[in-house]
Amino acid sequence: MAGGVLRVFSYDPADPFRPAIPDTTTIFAQRNPIPFFGMGLIAELPEEEILSRMDEDDANGDGISGRANLDRGFVGRFGRKAQTVSLEGFIRGPLFNHLGITTVPLTDEQRSQLPVDSSAQATLKTVAKVPFGGKTGPHMQAAALDAPNFDDDAAPDPELSRQDLFDLVSFQMLMAAPDLEQPTEQSNRGRLLFHEANCSACHVPRLSGPRGPIPAYSDLLLHDMGPELADGIRQGVASGSEFRTQPLWGISAVGPYLHDGRAETLQEAVLAHGGEAQASRDAFEAFTDQQKADLIEFLLSLGGRDQFTPGLLEPGEPVLAEGQYGASLRELSAEEMAQFERGRALFDRDFGHAQGVGALASTEPDAGARFNGDSCRACHFQPVLGGAGPRDVNVMRHGIMDENGSFSPPPNTPNTILHKEIRVGHAAIRAAEGVNVFEHRQTPHVFGFGLMDAVSEATILSNEDPDDADGDGISGRAHVLADGRIGRFGWKAQVPSVAEFVRDAMAAELGLTVEEQPGLTFGITQDNDGVADPELSARQAEDLAAFLSLLAPPPRQPASDAQQAALGEQLFATIGCARCHIPSLPGPLGDVPLFSDLLLHEILAAGAPGIADGMAAPREFRTAPLWGLSQTAPYFHSGEADTIDQAIRLHGGEAAPIRAAYEALSDSDREALLAFLNTL
Repeated sequence: MAGGVLRVFSYDPADPFRPAIPDTTTIFAQRNPIPFFGMGLIAELPEEEILSRMDEDDANGDGISGRANLDRGFVGRFGRKAQTVSLEGFIRGPLFNHLGITTVPLTDEQRSQLPVDSSAQATLKTVAKVPFGGKTGPHMQAAALDAPNFDDDAAPDPELSRQDLFDLVSFQMLMAAPDLEQPTEQSNRGRLLFHEANCSACHVPRLSGPRGPIPAYSDLLLHDMGPELADGIRQGVASGSEFRTQPLWGISAVGPYLHDGRAETLQEAVLAHGGEAQASRDAFEAFTDQQKADLIEFLLSLGGRDQFTPGLLEPGEPVLAEGQYGASLRELSAEEMAQFERGRALFDRDFGHAQGVGALASTEPDAGARFNGDSCRACHFQPVLGGAGPRDVNVMRHGIMDENGSFSPPPNTPNTILHKEIRVGHAAIRAAEGVNVFEHRQTPHVFGFGLMDAVSEATILSNEDPDDADGDGISGRAHVLADGRIGRFGWKAQVPSVAEFVRDAMAAELGLTVEEQPGLTFGITQDNDGVADPELSARQAEDLAAFLSLLAPPPRQPASDAQQAALGEQLFATIGCARCHIPSLPGPLGDVPLFSDLLLHEILAAGAPGIADGMAAPREFRTAPLWGLSQTAPYFHSGEADTIDQAIRLHGGEAAPIRAAYEALSDSDREALLAFLNTL
């Protein structure tokens, strides 16, 4: 669910394929990503095999009137609306439209070397030669096979080389189709019901390719799915309610279902069908409970069941061994291990709308449909569960900065988060009028949280120097919350404990309500999404907090050159990095080597815009703990630094003199300092 695509269009009957134009967007539609297995077999299918099942005018009177979509005059087969004819185009388009990565088309020689059957080569070659300007419309020119798609950023074009593109296309062409399971008595009963309900009219069991029949369970044609599933997006000849028949092979492992991911179960997906599929849907609904179970069992037998998990963890996956990222802090008792594993499973689990994802208390219309992810793991997974997140899972913060530099949050919102996701059927997310400050927030890792939680408030306060009494230019201060507690978690040290961190994240990122827990105030306990509150029990919250508290800190990495790293450690102290990134703080179990004072410091340059949070001013951030640094790129609160060197050079404010000292080092000394940091 998290990670879907939001499509936006400005509909004009005279130009129905026009892309979104600022302030004129009227159509918002979500897209659930499509699995790529077996794509090479689909790429090889002759056009005649797809066209043979067309019945655009329903000549046989069965209510099914599939038709082909076209891509530059050729039969499309990829995408939710079958809008793309080749895998090269299906890859180049999203590379540019979703990632902003420019490419140039493969050469004829490269296309001749792609791992597809020779019968498909002529089509690939011809499609590449057709001048662009067909039914998909001028807004798609960036993804055309016959032209480069360049941009005007600082990176030289093409940003992905032809060889890398060839390798990517080859990989996806060679990805195997799912293995279908051996039939059982129940799945055979379900197969007969599948045909009885006429599901097979669109989900055709076999298509004939040059390697023989492929069990895709799709005709790859467009079908009208009715007004309830319509998204208003027109692509090629596909209307706003027409979609390509989704292949069913491997369906067990690829939920949630339907083009927008609205269905969490296969039964929900079947019952959501309308339009041409209404009769099949009604037939399914009329089945007995046992018959429905049999048909669903047949669908599950179409592959992927042995890969399915509620998250990313494999079933029964053991806790990682000591010294690895994601290991437990210490040897756990049987009771502690059971709670650790329960919390780990919850951290990894995808929560759906039926569990309450996407509802936040707010007076703004439709704000209650917002969320950033459908699990904790959706953002925290590199290098393992509990780790940092790549740039594409960054949270967006926003607000209003007036001409005097005074910050205020957007009106009618519970916080400064501009959420990325919305529940299907709700109004699209827009920034409130007047918002002029936007700030990315990089996902930090959660390793060692229990040790950080155990650092006393007195220890944190002991390093304060809010008025720079010692004259060293460093004036860190603790984030004192409204109730007097000291914050320590989050980029602004806005959260005081692991238990509150769990409650805060459940509400702010997932939109889940949490049962009241004595002494804890973060999170929300009620919303109006129709799911019974609390959506997360106190025990589940405790299990999550226990998992985070028992995660070991990041293990130190070996230095390739111990002498060089030792010099780097000395330089780290000499040039002043250790004034804020204090190597260790005392804790009840010994020193906690987090390389942070957990205080707020002004590290953005004067005049730089930013987001306030509690008593933390827009340009103030908590000193980021450096343990785990080498394995948790990208860096800085915004994630804008790809390397540690870049992150250091972004420091300003109180850290400006230290950054200057770093920049003044010789090349060899800078390399030594970076070598030390990479051991963290």
